[in-house]
Amino acid sequence: MLEIKSFPKDMSVFAVNRADAKECFLSGLFEESVKTESGIRSFYTYLKPGLHYNRPCLVVVPPVTENIAEWLEKSFWLSFAEANEIFLHILLPLNGKWDLTGTDADYMNKVYMQIQSRQFYVTMQDNIYAAGLGEGAVIAQQAVMKMSSEWAGLAAFGDLDAHAMLNADVLHGAESTGKTELSVNAAKVQVPVWMGWTKHTENNDKVLNYWLKQNDAEAEAFANAYAQEIYFPSTVCRSSQINEEKISQVRVTLGSAELNDRKLADAVWAFMSRACRHRGFGHKMLRNRIDPDAYGFTLRTMEHQGFTRLWYEYVPSGVYGKKVPLVLCMHGRGGTADSFLSLSGLSRVAEERNFIAVFPEAGVYQQRPGGVRNTLLWNAEYEGERIDDTAFLLKVVEDVESRYSIDKTRVYACGQSSGGMMTSALAQKAPEVFAAVSPWSALVDPDHDLVLPEKIDPAVPFMFLFGDRDWLVSDRENGEMEFKVTAPIAAFLRNLIRLYDLEEKPLEYTCGEISWYVFRNKKNVPMLKVGRVAGMTHANYPRESWIAYDEFLCRFSKTEDGTLLYMGEAV
Repeated sequence: MLEIKSFPKDMSVFAVNRADAKECFLSGLFEESVKTESGIRSFYTYLKPGLHYNRPCLVVVPPVTENIAEWLEKSFWLSFAEANEIFLHILLPLNGKWDLTGTDADYMNKVYMQIQSRQFYVTMQDNIYAAGLGEGAVIAQQAVMKMSSEWAGLAAFGDLDAHAMLNADVLHGAESTGKTELSVNAAKVQVPVWMGWTKHTENNDKVLNYWLKQNDAEAEAFANAYAQEIYFPSTVCRSSQINEEKISQVRVTLGSAELNDRKLADAVWAFMSRACRHRGFGHKMLRNRIDPDAYGFTLRTMEHQGFTRLWYEYVPSGVYGKKVPLVLCMHGRGGTADSFLSLSGLSRVAEERNFIAVFPEAGVYQQRPGGVRNTLLWNAEYEGERIDDTAFLLKVVEDVESRYSIDKTRVYACGQSSGGMMTSALAQKAPEVFAAVSPWSALVDPDHDLVLPEKIDPAVPFMFLFGDRDWLVSDRENGEMEFKVTAPIAAFLRNLIRLYDLEEKPLEYTCGEISWYVFRNKKNVPMLKVGRVAGMTHANYPRESWIAYDEFLCRFSKTEDGTLLYMGEAV
């Protein structure tokens, strides 16, 4: 009989595996709870042995059955989760039945939020998918329709009734969870959908037409071995696909309303898991996931302060035999190197602009009392010892330079949130290495006293990008400077202006979603450029990578003696 466990109240008792820092501490089937408007509801979470953080999450609404644990044991879902290395979350019906009036759909959306609490394990909001089986298909449809801006994909296998369209015109309101990475947007957006029915019916077709419209799908249907109908998105695209790609197909399997065939389940998962939903301005944006192996990344490791540390390298084919720039790109708190490949999109900039991109992975820390001690964070600490990530990253730079022909006068750094703080730290602690930096969403660590540098010599230019709704940076009511930032951010920027002897009043202009503030030195060189992104929370989006490189980083270089150049002229 499958054992149902409870997570310990204090997860900080578990020691971090120094050779594999982001490994889950526990494995098995666990019962968790979530607070809903109707009371406390339980759900199950299955963690395979050796599961790593930030793997995709699948939230399943199972068919109504007397014992969900027995159903799990008899079905293929546990082995499916193990083979695909995913977090598997199973909803539990109340009193043996599903509530089709919207209550259980809201419960499902609460589970989406709860599994990102980082108390027992660490997941990301970018790759969470919904599945509904049997009558649970109605619940999954309702939940995703109401909060489509959060779910990266939907599988719904079961004939539908009129309740399935309950939330067709209902929208979950925007919701903030305070000082965390999670925020809920309010938007009706595209979602990859795969449905299974016995046949076309009025109710099934209403839902089909809903998703065809939502995903801007063509009317012509194609087919494959598992889906009798596949509807592709329209080829007409009126906007750039740098930030959001038009990728949401609608698939229908006819003849069976059940998903009890493992081969079919694998095909459905292969379809859904290709997409991930990233934070950005306006709403969360759907993109194809960048798989490190498929895209030609190389994974490398080294030992540092007793930990096995890792990074990914992206080396475009066009760089061989040339001296090329090097760009370090650091993920945010709780993120991972491989998750930031997709989130930043920087490898595509590297491919177009011929530079080597490196994506390192941070050290560990404990984000919340009683929580796990291996949430990833830059310049954190473990067992009272501060982790020196500046030293680690400089070792990475040396390692890359030993194997490739790197132009040492054009080494740059960028990063988001904790990665933005790390970017800022590199400019202060290793100014002789970096020609320019671009922190996103953060500059200084709010959990430690602010220490302003007395000098940065040689000077390192900064491009700072943040959202006007960013809890860490922005203060729209009482914020300081022209762009309304918090006091610590303003203090850091004013100190840069003083150190570099810049004009106190910036040049201002707006381009698209970004309002720019440019601080120049006496030679009119933009040594500090601040961009405030409208409608964005604590996030970044792929276009930032293009902006950072094309409009700022690549314009700066150094001579061999360390003299900073801007477009070839001495700063």
